[in-house]
Amino acid sequence: MDATAAPILEIGAILLAAAAGGWVARRLGLPAIVGYLLVGLGVSPFTPGYVADREQLELLADVGVVLLLFEVGIEVDLGRLRRDHGPLLWAAPAQALLSTAIAGAAFLAVGLAPLAAALVGLCVALSSSVVIVNITRSRRRTTNRETEVALLGWSVIQDLVGVALAAILLAALDSDRRSLPEALAGLAAFGVLAVVVARALPVILRRLRDEHDLFLIASVASGLTVAGVGAVTFGVPLALAAFVGGLAITESHEAGEVRRRLLPFRDVFAVLFFVAIGTLVDPSRLAAALPAVGLLLALIVVAKVAVAWLLVRIAGLEVRPLQLAIGLGQIGEFSFVLASAAVAADAIDQVLYVAIITSVAVSIGVSSVAVRLVPGPTGTTPAAGAPAV
Repeated sequence: MDATAAPILEIGAILLAAAAGGWVARRLGLPAIVGYLLVGLGVSPFTPGYVADREQLELLADVGVVLLLFEVGIEVDLGRLRRDHGPLLWAAPAQALLSTAIAGAAFLAVGLAPLAAALVGLCVALSSSVVIVNITRSRRRTTNRETEVALLGWSVIQDLVGVALAAILLAALDSDRRSLPEALAGLAAFGVLAVVVARALPVILRRLRDEHDLFLIASVASGLTVAGVGAVTFGVPLALAAFVGGLAITESHEAGEVRRRLLPFRDVFAVLFFVAIGTLVDPSRLAAALPAVGLLLALIVVAKVAVAWLLVRIAGLEVRPLQLAIGLGQIGEFSFVLASAAVAADAIDQVLYVAIITSVAVSIGVSSVAVRLVPGPTGTTPAAGAPAV
């Protein structure tokens, strides 16, 4: 038998199972991501039955998160945010910083080392771009247009602040292998590379615009290559490098076309990313992790949802404050990347890692459903024709 047949069969079967799991989740009024996570749990080494090849799945999931954050970086339009939602430019960074500080202080108080506490605090502070996009596109949504635009803009700015904080914290975490000045020098050198890419890539894509296959190949390859070079050569975390790579070309005329053509690939690989997260949940450690899960979920409410609600009211944004705050009330893909880096560096233990992964799953499910339950001022009904979560 062909040596590649079994891995191909496994990937196909997992994607079919994920599609079925997503379909069932939607029929139950839950986001499809919950179904993907449960499929991952079902094929993990920690549950009875079939066990998927974790190494293969994690490689595809890494591709997914790179394309996901590359596309998120492309989507950033700071000029438009400044023009249309000026208060977001201070309210969203304030939320990210305050949430990180409050959650970090809580974990510092329960005995975590300062750097580890700050990393976990940042995990709590950041929301899931994928979930927020799904919230704004779901056919079951009750959000109005102003709240949807503000949610997307808040998420983008939150990612920008998160990238800056993560770069500093991860450089400090890596200080045993490289000194902090060396790590920061690597980040600066990668920044120079990103500027070069920002100048060269749009020129190349412009020449390939009518060559649809080559345009797509160049778009996907550029995201993967920039992320890979950032990680291998400059020591920048893979996901962080992908986001910066996307951010570098966001101002070009070709950015929108790149994003449009990347979306189908991103969606397929993002499914594998959430399945891979599900495979990491170890139920045998869940009992020990429950206190940390409770603390993380409480901090999402207190340090993020409540803080975001207060800042929206202070900023005077013309949105539904509670709905926007609940829409931000989850931790997602970038937080998972930070937690993975922390556990790999022995900054946090496996129990806390399982708690963070579990909180990702629970907070995504709860926020995606709860945001629909916030009534509009006149009983807003869901929009027709939009894709479901």
